[in-house]
Amino acid sequence: MLPAFLSPGSAALECPPAPVTAHAWMPSSPCDPSCVDSPREAGTLRVVARLLGVAGVLASFPLAYMATPRSRRPAVQRRYARALLSSCGIRVRVVDNRGDTAEYEGGVLVTAHHIGWTDIVALSAIGPMSFVARADLVNWPMLGDVARKVRVIPIERENLRALPAVIDTMSRRLADGETIGFFPEGTTWCGRAHGALRPALFQAAVDTATPVQPIRLRYLDRHGAVSTVPGFVGIDSLGDSIRRVLRSKDVVAELTLQPLQQPGTDRHELARRCRQALEGDRMDRAFTDVVDRADEIEAIGTGAHRQATAVVHPGQAVSR
Repeated sequence: MLPAFLSPGSAALECPPAPVTAHAWMPSSPCDPSCVDSPREAGTLRVVARLLGVAGVLASFPLAYMATPRSRRPAVQRRYARALLSSCGIRVRVVDNRGDTAEYEGGVLVTAHHIGWTDIVALSAIGPMSFVARADLVNWPMLGDVARKVRVIPIERENLRALPAVIDTMSRRLADGETIGFFPEGTTWCGRAHGALRPALFQAAVDTATPVQPIRLRYLDRHGAVSTVPGFVGIDSLGDSIRRVLRSKDVVAELTLQPLQQPGTDRHELARRCRQALEGDRMDRAFTDVVDRADEIEAIGTGAHRQATAVVHPGQAVSR
C-alpha cells in the first residue's frame, strides 16, 4: 500500500486555500488539470522506492553540504539536485547554445518558463542559484526545506506594493555576483502553452547592468514529445502533483541554455528578447496574446490550492 499522503484524496500534502483579493495585474494562466497528462505507469513498489529516495536525498544534503569545502559546494548542489530529480523519476538533459557568452563571470539573472515545482530543482541541476518564488513555498512539506537552503526571495504576487522591495533584494544580490533564477510568467502553465513574460522583475538586471540567461526548460516523454506530467496548474494540489510525478516513467527535463541577453535600458524590450530566446518560432501568439489582453483576472488562493481565470473580451475565442 502507498503511504497515506500519496493516496487519492489525501490532504496531508495539501496546503489550505487562502482567499485573496486579486489586482488587475495578477498573473493568470488558463491551464487547468485537464491540460495535464496523468499516466500511472510506475507500480506501487517503484513509487515507494522513489519516495524513500527523495527522503534520503533531502535528509543527507545538509550534512554533505556542511562537510564539503566551500569551493566544492556548487558541485555538491548540482549532484544533489540531479539526485532529487532522479529519485522522482526525472532525468536531466542539458543543451548549451550559449557560444562565446558561456565564458561570462559575475552575477546573472536566470529566466525560464514556469511549469511546476520541479522547475527549481531542474535549474539547480545546472548550477547553484537562489530563486524568486511564492512566499508560502517555505511552508510546503518537503520542498520548504529546499526553498530555505537555496535562499528563496519570497514574492507575494497579490501585493504590488511589495514588488519594489523584491527588486531591491534581487539587485543587491546580483551586484554581489550572485545568480538568481525567476519565472517572469508569474504563474505556472502546462508546458504546451506559455504566457507573456512580465517585465517588472527584469528591472533588477537593468539597474545593475546584469546579463540575463534564458533557459528553455521543457519536459519530454519517452517519445520526445512534450510531457505535461510535472505541470502544477489550476486547482491542482501539491499532493496531486507529487503523486503524478512519482507515478510517471521516462520523463526528461531538458534545459537549453540560450545566449546571454544584455540588459540594455528598457525592461520591456529585455523581456521581449528573453521571450524570443525561450520560445523562438514556437511562440503561440494566437493563444498567448488573448491572455495578455485579458480584461479581468480572478485569482483565488495562494497556497497549493489555487484557481486563476482570465476573462477576455466577448467574441475572443481561445483555441489550443
